[in-house]
Amino acid sequence: ASMSFVQVQTTFSAQRKEAMSMLFQVRERVQVSQGRHRIDIVMLALSGKKIGFEKVITMIDELAATLKKEQIDDESKKEYCAVQFDESDDKKKARERSLSDLQTVIEQTKEGIATATEEIAALLVGIAALDKSVAEATEQRKAENAEYKDLMTSNGAAKELILFAKNRMNKFYNPKLHKAAPKQELSKEDRIMVNNGGTPPPTEAPGGIAGTGISVSFVQIDSRVAPPPPPATAEAYKAAGEESGGVIAMMDLLVNDITKEMTTAEAEEKAAQGNYEAMMTDSAEKRAMDSKSLTDREGAKADMTAELEGSEGDKASASKELMVLEQYMAALHAECDW
Repeated sequence: ASMSFVQVQTTFSAQRKEAMSMLFQVRERVQVSQGRHRIDIVMLALSGKKIGFEKVITMIDELAATLKKEQIDDESKKEYCAVQFDESDDKKKARERSLSDLQTVIEQTKEGIATATEEIAALLVGIAALDKSVAEATEQRKAENAEYKDLMTSNGAAKELILFAKNRMNKFYNPKLHKAAPKQELSKEDRIMVNNGGTPPPTEAPGGIAGTGISVSFVQIDSRVAPPPPPATAEAYKAAGEESGGVIAMMDLLVNDITKEMTTAEAEEKAAQGNYEAMMTDSAEKRAMDSKSLTDREGAKADMTAELEGSEGDKASASKELMVLEQYMAALHAECDW
């Protein structure tokens, strides 16, 4: 009987030692966060002598069941954490790509706004310069036209004056070429008076040569006084006739020169007016085109400014979403990393 008791004791001791070895091996693989303290309790109970082996076995069975359950929970949690990490990482990458794209759009929009601003400034400068050139051209055209009118008026008066003097000389030296003054036209009342034996009204002295306002006294000619009689001899009269012919020829030359100058001035005035009108037409077309371009660029700038505001708002929202996501991922690491 004593021999049998010794064998039982030996068997119990060997089992206890084997159980301690197994528990120790399990303890090495279990983290503190996974309930390693429970194994410590069982090993402490197993190393003591107050608790029976049956009780220890019960504790081991309970520990095994708990560890198994926790293992299942851990595996589920690992799967959950893996899914959450993958989803969060995908969302983070998507947010980062979105922020990068928004930043590119913002930079391009800012460049577009800067370009539109420069183009608007250039168009405004161009329109102002065009308006200034049109105003200067208009003032120059007015001055040229006034000069042309003055020239035509003075040359016309001079031409009429010379022709008047020539006609007066032809009256005495070359009567065949003389042109008589037009007969006075009587009014209806004057005609009745003359038909009834009355005296026609006196002829009024002309107010000027050919209506130019130049007084006949300018050439110091009195229509009521005839030129002096010709010389006594035929030779002297012939010399005087030749001299008058030279004067008339000189008058004709002067008239031709004045006529040429007036013709040239008229042609130059017509050409200058044509050039001015063409310039005004081109300037009006250019200004209309620039004004439309200005309106288009201002509209484009306004659209880009609104787009920029929208993109900056989207970027701010995306940045907040990314920050919240990163905070969630940090909390997830704290929960899942063990």
